[in-house]
Amino acid sequence: MLASPQSLPPAEAATEPKYEISWTMHQNLPVPEEAEMVRYVERKFNVDLDLWNLENNNYEALLDLKLAQGDIPDLFRIRQPQDLLKYERQGVLAEIPKEALEKYAPNLMKAIRENAPHYQDYGVIDGRYYGIPVINPTNVYRIPVVYRQDWLDKLGLEVPDTLAEFEKVMYAFAHDDPDGNGKKDTYGLSREGMNVVFGAFGQVVFADQLYFGEKDGELAVGALQPEMKEALRLLRKWYRDGVIDPEFITGENKGGYKHLSHSFINGTIGMTSMGNYYHWVQEGDYLAWNLNGQLSPAAAAFNAKELSAAYPEARISFGRPVQGPEGKRGSQAYDMLMSFMAIGADAVREPGKLEMILRILDDVSANPDPDEAATLKYGIEGTHWRWTSPSKEDVILLPPYDKLFSYQNLIGANLGMTVPIMPAGRREQWALSLGLDKDGLYNALEVATPSLARYGSDLIKWKNKAYISIITGDQPLEFFDAFVQEFMEMGGLQVVREANEWRDEHQPS
Repeated sequence: MLASPQSLPPAEAATEPKYEISWTMHQNLPVPEEAEMVRYVERKFNVDLDLWNLENNNYEALLDLKLAQGDIPDLFRIRQPQDLLKYERQGVLAEIPKEALEKYAPNLMKAIRENAPHYQDYGVIDGRYYGIPVINPTNVYRIPVVYRQDWLDKLGLEVPDTLAEFEKVMYAFAHDDPDGNGKKDTYGLSREGMNVVFGAFGQVVFADQLYFGEKDGELAVGALQPEMKEALRLLRKWYRDGVIDPEFITGENKGGYKHLSHSFINGTIGMTSMGNYYHWVQEGDYLAWNLNGQLSPAAAAFNAKELSAAYPEARISFGRPVQGPEGKRGSQAYDMLMSFMAIGADAVREPGKLEMILRILDDVSANPDPDEAATLKYGIEGTHWRWTSPSKEDVILLPPYDKLFSYQNLIGANLGMTVPIMPAGRREQWALSLGLDKDGLYNALEVATPSLARYGSDLIKWKNKAYISIITGDQPLEFFDAFVQEFMEMGGLQVVREANEWRDEHQPS
């Protein structure tokens, strides 16, 4: 029997219609049908929730299949911000009246208004509100640049700071037997590491969106810039010399949790720039609260944990993105605008349903009561977690949940969206100490224009195909110019024009 110190629904809730609400959310694991925290929310609001188990790695394909079959989720998570316009054009989204947002999701809107005011109207299309912006405050930290420190030590090398030093390290990782097994089975880098090379020329190339930057006061697609020729010249030489993992074409992740670099974990490459800061915590990187309410060394997590399991002697270190010939440096940073939450078009067919969805979303995302907020995020106090102190600033996860991957999915907790309130925890202080708030390369265009929604997918495929063919030597370096021309003729010219029109409209006055 589910118990909680928090009160359940107000008396009037029982007199309201009992809505059936289909709900989409971020998932690393499927949420069981009888998950206790889903039942908790259902009891609290007198609703039936139908959680769609759409794997995050394959979210868009699974969602689009549902839509093609005529099923539209009531709470409609749009994982890629660029897809808001696409789904609005398909007619599967409902307009969300702003007065309803303020009335039924007041805490959520207050958090956005006070902490991310610039993004308030990013979900507006043609003067109508369709998407609630999901702003991730920890995306102020760029993707780390990670090296095998034990390999560096064996070879007598240091973490590189310049592109020339980086090249020296990559060749040593590939040719000087850093793992000491007497075999030629290691490489310097793979696909994600290449973005650090592109970053030395000021751009991001290999991403699931087109990255725009500023050039001569205008927005421009980074992958089209002439300086990318120099980056490609280096990479094709490295590939020819056996420095780049020949399997880079398929990426570093081989399935499962999408932020794991299996190429790094299995000892194939010695450098990567994949995942987020919390995917690279080594044991003891910072102090965390333990079950006794004391500060003790943090446990290894995700990539670092998997690497230690495979190679107990392995150590990692972090470096700045390397500096290029003109002083530029940077690694990819995730957009502050992480996604949108929307309302499915069918939800508004039932009077009061949209309002109920907003009430639930507000409660599970931005509840102002610390006890209830922690319950909705972590589960039942005393069963899944407890406070570290009466100040209620930190929680401790209780066994066995402290060791379970994505246990929140397993119990159906954390059903809401991220709100732009910066965590002040020890993990984030550690990320700050690494300098991850500097040298990030962000996409200067965070939403889709009509032409980007229309042509973006094909342009990304063409960009990736052209870059890979040049790096592998299937095409000569001079093919870059033909690639740029073809890109613009495929709709890129219109995409760039609309991007600048959008930027002009949304620049702060």
